[in-house]
Amino acid sequence: MFEPEKFIEDSVGHLRKNIDGNAIIGCSGGVDSTVAAVIVSRAIGDRLLAIYVDTGLMRKGENAVVDSMLTELKVNHKIIDASDEFFDALKGVTDPEKKRKIIGEKFIRVFEREAKAWGSKYLVQGTIAPDWIESGGGIRDTIKSHHNVGGLPEIMNLQLVEPLRDLYKDEVRKVGRELKIRFSERQPFPGPALAIRIMGEVTREAAELCREANVIVEEELQAAAEKGEIAIPWQYFAVLLSVRSVGVQGDIRAYGRTIAIRAVESVDGMTANYVRIPHDVLERMSIRITNTLKDRVNRVVYDVTNKPPATIEWE
Repeated sequence: MFEPEKFIEDSVGHLRKNIDGNAIIGCSGGVDSTVAAVIVSRAIGDRLLAIYVDTGLMRKGENAVVDSMLTELKVNHKIIDASDEFFDALKGVTDPEKKRKIIGEKFIRVFEREAKAWGSKYLVQGTIAPDWIESGGGIRDTIKSHHNVGGLPEIMNLQLVEPLRDLYKDEVRKVGRELKIRFSERQPFPGPALAIRIMGEVTREAAELCREANVIVEEELQAAAEKGEIAIPWQYFAVLLSVRSVGVQGDIRAYGRTIAIRAVESVDGMTANYVRIPHDVLERMSIRITNTLKDRVNRVVYDVTNKPPATIEWE
């Protein structure tokens, strides 16, 4: 049986012994990287600097949320706006694997700059077991290259430290609860962020559409859960599709984008079942999305596919 208290004790001791200087950690504000940041901070204290990179693809208001969270957890941190770099690198790219690899390399180059300024040769990542399992290697097929594993460049000037590498999501949450991190139940959010929820080219306009639709999905499902209409899903979000379709707004022809809604139940992210959301709730989300994103989005669909055969994210 997994014992989070023992895991923390062993990890802190191991990290304290093996990190002989300063270290940085890429901290997105997600459960995995936040738990990793707190564990390493316990081991080496102020020698750790958490780097939050604003790629321009994060959730709405995420910068303020992460700043507040890391301040509350007493973890040294720095917020960097690298959005221009990421959008420039992703210009014209539509292939999901290329997106992931470009994003993975961009993160490393940002971290290398910050590590040099911090005087660090160590990069801590919140990598967990599903990341390297799905990224393939050896006899494992590549399902998708996670940016922090398969997306890493071949040449990098940092030594990786991955304290959560052998844990699954449910175990990471147990460690977070043991560490009294109140964000431990936060729903998963992918490292490449909205880039893999935008089908086709990633642009600032597409990111804004996807971000606004994502906020609506989150708010409406959370409101439905508070009313007792549903149990809050394990993960829930919006995807911006590349296809356009004809619609009607007022009595005028519209030719707009399509939003897909995804909500799943899972334990560790390795398998998942789609959530049977009541039609009234789906209708509220659809109406609000098309009204809010009027003239740009005119159709909303719901994904009823389990994992497998699908993955949880669309790319």
